[in-house]
Formats: sequence, structure tokens, C-alpha cells
Amino acid sequence: MAEAAEFDFVVVGAGIAGLRAAIELADAGRVLVLTKEALGESNTSYAQGGIAVAMSGAEDVALHLEDTVAAGDGLVDREAARVLVEEGPLRVEELLAWDTRFDRENGELLRTLEGAHSRHRVLHANGDATGAEIGRALLAHAEAHARVTLREWTLTTDLLMDGDEAVGVVMMDRDGRQTQVRARAVLLASGGAGQVYSDTTNPAVATGDGIAMAARAGARIADMEFYQFHPTALSLPGVARFLLSEALRGEGAVLRNAAGEQFMERYHALKELAPRDVVARAITREGMGERGEARPVYLDMRHVTGVDLAARFPGISAFLTQHGLALGRDLIPVRPAAHYLMGGVRTDVDGRTSLRRLYAAGEVACTGVHGANRLASNSLLEGLVFGARAARAMRDEAALRAGEGRVPQGGVMPGISRADLQQTMWQKAGLLRDAAGLREAQALLEQGGEARAEASREALELRNLWEVARLIVAPALAREESRGAHFRNDFPERRDAEFQKHSDVVNGVVRFV
Repeated sequence: MAEAAEFDFVVVGAGIAGLRAAIELADAGRVLVLTKEALGESNTSYAQGGIAVAMSGAEDVALHLEDTVAAGDGLVDREAARVLVEEGPLRVEELLAWDTRFDRENGELLRTLEGAHSRHRVLHANGDATGAEIGRALLAHAEAHARVTLREWTLTTDLLMDGDEAVGVVMMDRDGRQTQVRARAVLLASGGAGQVYSDTTNPAVATGDGIAMAARAGARIADMEFYQFHPTALSLPGVARFLLSEALRGEGAVLRNAAGEQFMERYHALKELAPRDVVARAITREGMGERGEARPVYLDMRHVTGVDLAARFPGISAFLTQHGLALGRDLIPVRPAAHYLMGGVRTDVDGRTSLRRLYAAGEVACTGVHGANRLASNSLLEGLVFGARAARAMRDEAALRAGEGRVPQGGVMPGISRADLQQTMWQKAGLLRDAAGLREAQALLEQGGEARAEASREALELRNLWEVARLIVAPALAREESRGAHFRNDFPERRDAEFQKHSDVVNGVVRFV
């Protein structure tokens, strides 16, 4: 291993949470930001619909809070949600000051409606490329700071621990060379873990690295059974599950089954704009034949008038054109796909984890702000708000102590391939679950592995996906109820008396707290 380097702060991840934190930290010391592919390749860049923010005064803020709590199905941490909606407008004003180009009409910001929102409050950029535009503006701002160092193509393999304190990380460059980096504090902003499932809207980088590292170090991991499946991903043979934004339904798209019937009114009063978990399960059920055969479900915008769909959704339209489809002309085949993890490394509202000097923000973290089901377009806002808050808390850390630090134990490689892991999770621990399937998944995941030697990036990512898969399955089996994104066929009702609590996993032990 190469000689150790030192920075004041290390940020793992260069999406919205990591970049916003780096900007905040730059005035307090030298910041190293690590990203395992090119800058700009993160879940942030793939966020289409927009960023939900209440910029119309106190009443709008109060309604945004209530919408967030309602979508979370009884598990939202109200204080975290209050912080999100109250500080959100200030964070978005900063984005505007940093030349983020949200869509406008006659100088006014355009706002759209998405599922389970009571008002039009979702800002968007370049039609359906909101995350990419926010990422562009934050990256430009971060690069302007002399004390921010951005390193591409660098995988963070493990935390360095001194007792219960994070004192740095181990990073590996694209040639396999490993280096220890010491720091006053470490922020995990490494995003989600959609690649744990065979069908996902997430890019290839979303392998749960930060969650797995924190778990190996003994951090509390919360609410991992709540994985949100986006209702509408493009469903074409041999084509990646391309996201079809919820904003399409906000502009009037409806869902039709194989018989051409609109069906959402049978499942929820809000129909196509119901919470995501409701819509995703409805599509799944409508797509199942009586003998278990798959039947198509379609997104239909053929009736929508007064909207230039190609201009409003240029990225989606361009992708569909590649496959001979058009929003206003064709029925678009859709199915759910793994999209967003509500759980993660347990933190307070300032990003503090259960381990000293280790922080987390964005999708890798679990503040409880989303409860059991995230409200549409709250994710980008979460990264902004809690990335900034975590950075402010990190600046108060004491000077770096002496001591080399150690890599936590947990160097066993899984005895299952990546493809088999993904298929197992999709079939046994996906949108519809039961005890038999979850136990089968658990047994497959616990098959013998082998001690780690020097490994490739691919092998290390598989180890992280394996850790994340086990962290999902264990609380999903223990939570014998259905709530939000977690649905048990064998326990279809919500059971507040036993389970209106957060799951908590430390060193493989599941509790509800």
C-alpha cells in the first residue's frame, strides 16, 4: 500500500450531497472528494423530474411537510422532515445564485406537480435533466475552490478506524494501487445501491459502497427493508430500465393494462398521482396474468394536449426515439424498477452516525426523513440540505489524533455471483415479498465465501452488494407487516402496535427502535 496522505476532510462521492458538503467545508480546511468514475457520473445526474421545494411562503412549507409525512406511511422522522422543507428554499436560492438554470417562463420559475404533492412545487431544468444541471453548477462551484481536490476513477474500499472513530479511508486508483488517506472527519455521500437488483433505474456505480463500509465498521444501519421501486421504467426486451419520470404523470399521462383499461382508480383516489409504492404495486398486479404470465402495462400520453412533449421531456423523448417510440403517439410499455433506498447509515439531522467522526448525507444516509416511502423529488433536496448540515458539523471536529487506524474485519468475498445475487433479490426481496422467499434469499446469500486477497474493483463492488443485500433481507424478514415500500404478501396489513418503529441493524443483529 502506498504512503498515507492527509487531508482535513474526506468526502466519498461527488453527487449532490458530496459536492454541496465539499463547498461548505472548503473554508475550514483541505477537502478530498473521491468518486469512482468520471465526475458527473452519479445518481444525481440521472434525476429527471425535478427538485421539490416550497418557495411560496409558510403555508407552502407547512403543506410540503405534511405531504412528506403522509407519503412516509407512519415512519417519517418529523424533525428531519421539518429541517428538509424549512431549509430547502435557502439551499435552492444558493443554487440559483450559483448559476443553476432552472426552467422559466417569462422570467418566472416553472413548477410542476408530481405524485402525492398537494401543490405544483417541483422545479426542473432542461425539461427532464434537473439532476445533471444541478450537478453541473455544484461541480463548477466546487472546482473554483483551491482547497477542494477532486479525484476521479478512485474507489474507496474501506474506512480506517481507530476504536470507534473514523480517521480516514483506503482508496484504490484505476490501476489497483491502494493508498490510505487520513482526515479529521469522513463524509459518506456515496449514493444508493440499486445494482443490488436486476432491474434498476440506477447507474452501474450504485453498488452501496458507503453503506457496506459503514456496516463493516460497526455503524448503525436503519430501514434497509424500504427500497422504493419507481413505477414507470421503460420495459423493452434487451433495453436497460430507463426511467420515465413521474413528471409525465404530472403532465397528464395515464396507465393502461393489457386490455386498454385505466386501472389506478381501483387502487387509490389519487390514481396515477398516488404515492410511488401504491402505483408500483398496482402496475405489478395488473401485469400478472391468472397463471403468473407477464402482461404488458402501458403509459399513455396520446390524449395530452397543450404540451409540447418533445420540448418538455427532451431526454426521455430522445431515448424513446432510439427505440421507435414517441410520447404523444405510442403506448409506452412500463414496469417498476428499483430506484431509491429510504434506509442507509443511521444519522441525526447533522449527518452524525453512531461512529465518531463519521458522517453520512444523501441516499447513503437514513435520517428518517422519508420514512417508509419517499415523496417524489425530495431526494435532490435531501442531498442539498443534509450535505450542507453535515459539513457544518464536520468543521467542528477536533484536530487529527495520532494513530494509524485499521481496516475493519469483514474481508470475506461472497459465494454467489453478481447476476445470481441480483436475480435473487429481485425475485425474493423485491416489490412483493413473503417469509418463504426471504428465507430462501437469506440462505443463498449466506453460502460460503472465501477470504479476501488483493481484489479488483468488480470483486469489491460485489462484496458491497452482498453486504447490502443481507442488510435488506434481514429486516424485511423481521418486519411482519406491510408499510410503504415494504409489502409482505403474508402480512398485507400495517401493524402499528408492533412495527411503527425503525429497523436497526448493528453487526448483523436486527432490532426495532
